[in-house]
Amino acid sequence: MITWNPPLGIGPIRFYALFWMIGLAGAYFVVQKLYRDQKIKEEQFEPLFFYCFFGILIGSRLGHCLFYEPAYYLSSFPHFIEMLLPIRFTDSGVRLIGYQGLASHGGTLGLMIALWLYVRKYKVPLWTVLDNIAIATPVTACCIRLGNLMNSEIIGRPTSGDFGFIFTQVDMLPRHPAQLYEAIAYLLFGLISWYLYKHMPRKVGTGFFFGYCLTTIFTFRFFVEFLKEVQSDFEVGMPLDMGQLLSIPFVVLGVWCMVNSFRGKSAAKSR
Repeated sequence: MITWNPPLGIGPIRFYALFWMIGLAGAYFVVQKLYRDQKIKEEQFEPLFFYCFFGILIGSRLGHCLFYEPAYYLSSFPHFIEMLLPIRFTDSGVRLIGYQGLASHGGTLGLMIALWLYVRKYKVPLWTVLDNIAIATPVTACCIRLGNLMNSEIIGRPTSGDFGFIFTQVDMLPRHPAQLYEAIAYLLFGLISWYLYKHMPRKVGTGFFFGYCLTTIFTFRFFVEFLKEVQSDFEVGMPLDMGQLLSIPFVVLGVWCMVNSFRGKSAAKSR
């Protein structure tokens, strides 16, 4: 068993935020190399990071608030403002608390909308952009889960096995380190994606890598949820939790994209 009680950060820098930025920076350099490999103009690449950053951040925040805590955030105007700004209204005044609560499903939707806006403005084929971003996405997903691990959040259920983490900030029960399971899986998916790209570079623009990313990440997310504690009270007693229900459409979309990429019916033909 591993007793887990790391510091939350170094001085004012929180580990969660640090891993978030490392993940985005890693994805930035991966996509930059992909754009150069594909001879896409530098001026078309430069604004991509900002679209991705704000799409993920806004989508993740709205996803958490609307999927997991809608009763709170939609109950009053001050709570609605808390959904949009990193503040909390208290009896003693307004506190700056940061964005406490981000949802990966919302981040994925936000990213897809942001990329659609990017494509409309900078005229890069949509499926080329989606495939390139998908190759880099597991890097960011891995780092975000490592940030969750450092925060002792999204913890697993208690385990009676020989391996587990005791999250002392939560309780003294040995639990599945579900965050670590996800981080390792996403890193593996990313390495496989890069291997496939090196051997099938012409698949970029067919939707294959986008489909592969959605299928692998959200299939794993569906099954690892069985090892997690529920995230919200309303999920207690549900046969499938909110994370699983939200994962299903992404898996279906991912499989559809992969199948169509091999049938030659990808959107690349209808740009």
